[in-house]
Amino acid sequence: MTWRWPTCFSRCNRASFGRLGRPGGLPYIALLMIPSLIAGTVSGTVELTNSKDAAVRKHRDYSGVVIWLEPLDKPVPAMIARRVEMAQRDKQFLPHVIAIELGSTVAFPNFDPIFHNAFSNFSGQPFDVGLYPPRTSRAVTFTHAGIVRVFCNIHSTMSAVIAVLHTPWFAVSQPTGKYTILNVPSGDYQLHLFHERALQENLQFLERRITLPDADLTLPLISITETGFLPVPHLNKFGKDYPPVASDSTYPGAPRR
Repeated sequence: MTWRWPTCFSRCNRASFGRLGRPGGLPYIALLMIPSLIAGTVSGTVELTNSKDAAVRKHRDYSGVVIWLEPLDKPVPAMIARRVEMAQRDKQFLPHVIAIELGSTVAFPNFDPIFHNAFSNFSGQPFDVGLYPPRTSRAVTFTHAGIVRVFCNIHSTMSAVIAVLHTPWFAVSQPTGKYTILNVPSGDYQLHLFHERALQENLQFLERRITLPDADLTLPLISITETGFLPVPHLNKFGKDYPPVASDSTYPGAPRR
């Protein structure tokens, strides 16, 4: 597949830009100290095709696609460790997909009236926060880049994705499919994508090298097919099958049925 890049993008007023280095304008060293003049925004839209997911088919919900840029002509800047939340509410992880910089921490506050046990035991960085009660929280710091698939050891229907990235330039698509990556310096980048219901070979096919000018860049529509995806039931943290129905009342402090 060939992408046809737009021949025009939103650019800075080059006449004004050129005056910055001339008498009466800002000196060149000052220009280098103003990131807003040398960084732009990369934006676009993704869509999901051939999906069997009800939210996609009925509501055209294209959320949860992770898009990130890997610099090719410059080193990756130092990561900024942040703290974000992936809440547990109504037996769901919310948000379902998050992206973070390497070294960041994810908290898992439990807003349900029952116990939870968030864990991941394959791909990315394995972790197990253990069983913990309502109105408490556990946190994990991620020191290895990769895609982390998160589950609950009690509730088999709970799942989530944490993309741990060795780059500060990333975004997660909105339900409309739109995404925006802010403050990207001009230069050459490799565009990467991840979606939990897309095969790896299909995602690799969509990877592209892009060049960001000294202005904003809007990428063409990216269509991600879910063809070939087969959901597979996951095991609990002990590598065993989940019981047919989770009985929340078996845990200390849980409401009795």
